[in-house]
Amino acid sequence: MQFGACRMRPIRCTFYGAEKVHRTLRHAGYAVDLKKTRRYGRSVIRPGRGLRNGPFLSPKPPIPTSLQTSRTVFTDDRDAGKENPVIPYRNRPAHLKKKSQSLSFVFDIMYFHRPHYATKSLRIKLYFVFLIPKRFTFTNYQKLMLMSKKITLSLVCILAVVGCAFAQSDQVRGSVVDENGAPIIGATVIVKDDPTIGTSTDLKGEFLLQIPARKGGGKLQISYVGYKTQETAISPNVRVRLEPDAQAVEAVVVTGMTKTDKRLFTGAADQLVADDVKLSGMGDISRGLEGRSAGVSVQNVSGTFGTAPKIRVRGATSIYGDSKPLWVVDGVIMEDVQDISAEDLSSGDATTLIGSAIAGLNPEDIESFNILKDGSATSIYGARAMAGVIVVTTKKGRPGVSRVNYTGEFTYRMIPSYSNFNLMNSQDQMSVYQEMAYKGWLGNSRVTNASASGIYGKMYALINSGAMQQGSAEQVAFLQAAERRNTDWFKELFQPTVMHSHSVSITSGTEKSSYYASVSALFDPGWTKQSEVARYTANLNASYKISDALSFNMITNGSYRKQKAPGTLGSTTDYVTGEVKRDFDINPYSYALNTSRVLDPNEFYVRNYAPFNILHELENNYIDLNVADVKFQGELKWKAFKGFEAAALASVRYSGTSQEHNVRDNANQAEAYRAMGTTTIRDNNSFLYKDPDDIYAEPVSVLPAGGIYQRTDNRMLSYDFRLSATYSKTIDNTHIINAYAGMETNQIDRETTWFRGWGLQYDAGEIPFYDYLIFKKGKEDNTDYYTMEKTYYRNAAFFFNGTYSYKGRYTINGTFRYEGNNAVGLTTRSRWLPTWNISGAWNMHEETWFQRAQPALSHLSLKASYSLTADRPSVTNALAVIKSTTPWRPTAGASESGLALSELENSELTYEKKHELNIGADLGFLNNRINLAVDWYKRDNYDLIGPINTQGIGGQIEKLGNVATMRSRGIELSLSTKNIQTQDFSWTTDIIYSHMKNEVTKFETSTRAFDLVSGIGFSREGYPVNSIFSYDFRGLNEEGIPTFINEDGELTTTNINFQEQERFDHLVYSGPSEPTDVGSFGNIFRYKGLRLNIFITYSFGNVVRLDPVFSDSYTDLDAMPREFKNRWMVPGDERFTDVPTIISTRQKKNDNSLSYAYNAYNYSTARIAKGDFIRMKEISLTYDFPKRWIQKLKMSSLSLKFQATNLFLIYADKKLNGQDPEFFNTGGVAVPVPKQFTLTLRIGL
Repeated sequence: MQFGACRMRPIRCTFYGAEKVHRTLRHAGYAVDLKKTRRYGRSVIRPGRGLRNGPFLSPKPPIPTSLQTSRTVFTDDRDAGKENPVIPYRNRPAHLKKKSQSLSFVFDIMYFHRPHYATKSLRIKLYFVFLIPKRFTFTNYQKLMLMSKKITLSLVCILAVVGCAFAQSDQVRGSVVDENGAPIIGATVIVKDDPTIGTSTDLKGEFLLQIPARKGGGKLQISYVGYKTQETAISPNVRVRLEPDAQAVEAVVVTGMTKTDKRLFTGAADQLVADDVKLSGMGDISRGLEGRSAGVSVQNVSGTFGTAPKIRVRGATSIYGDSKPLWVVDGVIMEDVQDISAEDLSSGDATTLIGSAIAGLNPEDIESFNILKDGSATSIYGARAMAGVIVVTTKKGRPGVSRVNYTGEFTYRMIPSYSNFNLMNSQDQMSVYQEMAYKGWLGNSRVTNASASGIYGKMYALINSGAMQQGSAEQVAFLQAAERRNTDWFKELFQPTVMHSHSVSITSGTEKSSYYASVSALFDPGWTKQSEVARYTANLNASYKISDALSFNMITNGSYRKQKAPGTLGSTTDYVTGEVKRDFDINPYSYALNTSRVLDPNEFYVRNYAPFNILHELENNYIDLNVADVKFQGELKWKAFKGFEAAALASVRYSGTSQEHNVRDNANQAEAYRAMGTTTIRDNNSFLYKDPDDIYAEPVSVLPAGGIYQRTDNRMLSYDFRLSATYSKTIDNTHIINAYAGMETNQIDRETTWFRGWGLQYDAGEIPFYDYLIFKKGKEDNTDYYTMEKTYYRNAAFFFNGTYSYKGRYTINGTFRYEGNNAVGLTTRSRWLPTWNISGAWNMHEETWFQRAQPALSHLSLKASYSLTADRPSVTNALAVIKSTTPWRPTAGASESGLALSELENSELTYEKKHELNIGADLGFLNNRINLAVDWYKRDNYDLIGPINTQGIGGQIEKLGNVATMRSRGIELSLSTKNIQTQDFSWTTDIIYSHMKNEVTKFETSTRAFDLVSGIGFSREGYPVNSIFSYDFRGLNEEGIPTFINEDGELTTTNINFQEQERFDHLVYSGPSEPTDVGSFGNIFRYKGLRLNIFITYSFGNVVRLDPVFSDSYTDLDAMPREFKNRWMVPGDERFTDVPTIISTRQKKNDNSLSYAYNAYNYSTARIAKGDFIRMKEISLTYDFPKRWIQKLKMSSLSLKFQATNLFLIYADKKLNGQDPEFFNTGGVAVPVPKQFTLTLRIGL
């Protein structure tokens, strides 16, 4: 009942008598209901309409107010309910024959005292004395009743005044649950109009709130991190279901196997909402992780669709291993269809196109990422989690929500500009060609028979054919036209196309079942020529509540990708001369940076002794890639009793790829196998075949017609099965016990087949026409015609995780996992490994004394963990590896097949292991307007795998062994601030910084000097993993040739041993190839429906090798950097420049080892730069249309977003001269991440 500003519950009391008292109380403003008992009449008295105010009264009895009379005015209960107008004296009871009668009232009043909302009570006792006349008439009785009425009415008024003065408040009970009906612990409940009044939910998700009484309604505001804030009207009982908020981070840590309340979580982990991470226009959402989590380094070593960025969680964890984090999607590990190491991701080889584990996922289907960093978080995965775990959770249906969403993205990528690169224009390039001609490199006879020629080759071809006269005006005009041409190869090879993607999702659900379904399509006409992509995805996530105890979840998703890429072969390294090259490379980005701008894009020049035009070659030499991926997953959960749940999860996944490299008939690569225009070309063309059985034989073509068809197929079939049980118990709202135990098995079958077909006539109905000599040549070269490789992986594990918490204040957690797999040695000690973790947390803000620090210090949590995790080695020699081979014979007719011992059984080879100590703190200031998370960690890695030289016993000299150790240290900081927060405007800032440093402390293996100076470097004891070393450049000599200190400590130009394996003191340590300091700085401004996001990433501490552009010989196809303007020209220039000279043909003939000097210069201290950069990663503006505008269109939501990505470098080393510090320009299929602009349209129905 509501009376003005106060509310009263019914008063329950016991008394003698009946109707007269009832009537009197009715007159006093109470409504009375009579219920008879065996002896006493029991009445329920509730306030009537006449009362305007009333007190809160104690609840047991519902309002524990006692109204007692020491003497009653009626005889006994037998007279109850009867009219008694007159009571004669002789018939009066004894107590009415007395001269006086006393009457007492006792009231207990409960109220809440502010500011601490403590419960207070007040007892009021009132005594009244009635004088009973000797002659008791009906009139006297009526006066007595009237007096009783007045006394009661006065009493009620007094109590109303006193009650409202002491206890004028409402009591609200309620509970808060999540979208699945699970209680939410620690949700904030406040009165909207008075935020100082509030409480939080307990361990059962329940709350009790006392608020001042008010006229009218009033609302409660319920909020929780990761959920949308909701409002509800004040009522005695409230039940609120919170919905997840895509704009906030959920305070539940998802490990892929379990969900843990963040208050009880003791590890280091970050949860990222996919909508915040996603970079519009990026097909692979993993690229959006850059700068989003402290300790996570993301290097975009290639931006081609399907390639994966190089991701490190707290740095490298292995020397020869992958050091790649484990991807877990909806609780199931996502395996790569082909194992590609993190180092190979930057190789540019075609296999990198299938290097991303989640390239087949639709970004719109992903709900969140959980990045598990320390051992406490990752230990549940044991020997799979040494390099960290990234858990992906996809969207699912929600009860009571029915919605259709459409998302369309339209992306335009900017074409690169020569203004950003340090390359010569055509005029400067022609001046260099004149010097080359003067030094004998561009003479008629040399160029005419050269394997590669450009503008001079075209000129001499015209002269030799009689179409042009030597020294004529026509020749001058020809060269002047080339000088003024200034071809923009970027505009020729890159396309101003629009990539667009479309995604439609449907979500619906009831209390019994819910589902989420989506389909998407992505179409990319290609940023470069021959780089088209089409990807289609479908996803279904359905949940069924079979009964209150039984539920079932089914997830089915599939994807298909069709992609084109320029034809490419693998890169090769010449360890003798120190040169890395890739035959027939037609990568558009690499071609634009390395090809002279004097060339006419419509003309054919010479390359590999055959006609070559890049546009023609791209149309006739390409790769068709098809990728299909499908997964079925089901999970059955059974809630046997309160707090106990058993689950069974099963998953099967099939992934298949086919990579077809088509070299058509007229492609330069095919024509090179039959190029023999002159005798000189015939004798020098390495692609021709000379019969070793005939000493007089002349080189002939093994490909007289047709092209080359090469196909690589990868297939993977994986099975995952897991049984688990979860037990959760809260005792006396004080002791929290959580336990999780189970077992799992994993099975992965991989198969790779490779085939090369010669002589396929693409222009003649694709009929093969081959020469038998191709098989003879292959047998003599001991090369394969086709290959097949099968790998079977098996894993079994048993695990347990237990958590105990006292009032959510003190928490201790432990994990144990015991597993084995068939990749390592056969011995039990090698094959089976126990991993474990022990950790604890102290939520200091749960302490009673912490309230004195509030609100300046809102919350403070301390945590620590120590763990042992591991990683399975990427080896397959648990048993001896025997492969078939064809022994070399001098003639093909004498060949035979055989078996060769590839690797001995390695029974003692075991897992790579890591001990990790993590100490962290989470702090909040000023009502959590400022939040800071700090983690410090120390890692000790041991039993790391590497090659080691042995005495050769058993037939194998170099074996793999657990030969290395490494230690790492690091600190991570995450700062989030709400600078301004009003109803219409807000400004938030996020700052992330992490520092990581590692050192190889033991490394019992050997390597070549060239491995230390090339690529991403290598590891040495006492230095970081993958350190880059450089040859010590000591300037130019008097001839303009670079000089160095060699392994003997001598100053030399060419006496350099790139294959040195013992003496490395002459090499200069340049720095690590991976950054040591990474982070980001982001600001989000919101004004009503507008949202502006400015996101900056930065990286420091690593070095990069500048592109190897110097050589002992050049052709008139080559482009040169502007440094060549400062090259050595005449003696004495060595005092002013470090740019080597262009040597003459005479110098080359006199010293044919000059290539050593120029290759060493490419890998010297002169060609190293800092990899530090600050990048404007994202600027985006989003507008959410007001609902009142779109309701007429039958829409529930409508938004537009414009985003600019990867705009520019705010800072980078000037020595880079336009070279992207993240990108490795290795050719092949690699291109950098482009600058792009994306328009995103979102519609909700």
